[in-house]
Amino acid sequence: MKNYKKILLAAAATLAFGTNAIAADKLKIGTEGAYPPFNLIDASGQAGGFDVEIGQALCAKMKVECEVVTSDWDGIIPALNAKKFDFLAASMSITEERKQAVDFTDPYYTNKLQYIAPKSSDFKIDKGSLKGKVIGAQRATIAGTWLEDNMKDVVDIKLYDTQENAYLDLASGRLDGVLADKFVNWEWLKSDAGKDFEFKGDPVFDNDKIAIAVRKGDPLREKLNAALKEIVADGTYKKINDKYFPFSIY
Repeated sequence: MKNYKKILLAAAATLAFGTNAIAADKLKIGTEGAYPPFNLIDASGQAGGFDVEIGQALCAKMKVECEVVTSDWDGIIPALNAKKFDFLAASMSITEERKQAVDFTDPYYTNKLQYIAPKSSDFKIDKGSLKGKVIGAQRATIAGTWLEDNMKDVVDIKLYDTQENAYLDLASGRLDGVLADKFVNWEWLKSDAGKDFEFKGDPVFDNDKIAIAVRKGDPLREKLNAALKEIVADGTYKKINDKYFPFSIY
């Protein structure tokens, strides 16, 4: 009987170990799901977009199973640190402030900030011309921060919980212009809602490095960096890039 119990205990220990090993091979990707074409919820209710596909490609290289979890943008870093997911693939810019809360991988694309406004408007981007205009941006983004740091005494800044809400107010005439990531603006300008709008002036900031965020000190960072190098080298990155953009954003 004792031997039988030992066998059962050994089997239970093996099963427990196996379960933990399987659990360790599963990761959760955090994203917003409201920032097309980078992250979005498709017609079937599934999360997708450039960020998500890059995250899934990295998981494939690391040989781990991944699921996607969405979070409101304002709470996405606290959610990461609360272990609701393991890494963020959400078009997050590297900033000194964020580096106090999370660690970043190597950048996986470079962004620019550029204004859009109605095609019919005489919209110039110098401070004299923008004086008194109402400009929208998404809250807690590089665009929103740039406006607050550089234009708070020049324009009336309106910040929104999602990029889509900023576009809705622009389309309805409640904003004179929007400042946002160039590639996100580019996507919206192709839509029916954005057909009467266009880029205005040159980018106001053109070295915005976008990376994946992990919890401070997490060794997953180096595994993600190694996987990123692999997907760039073997053409996986380019394949995903070309699905969304007719130009390289790397």
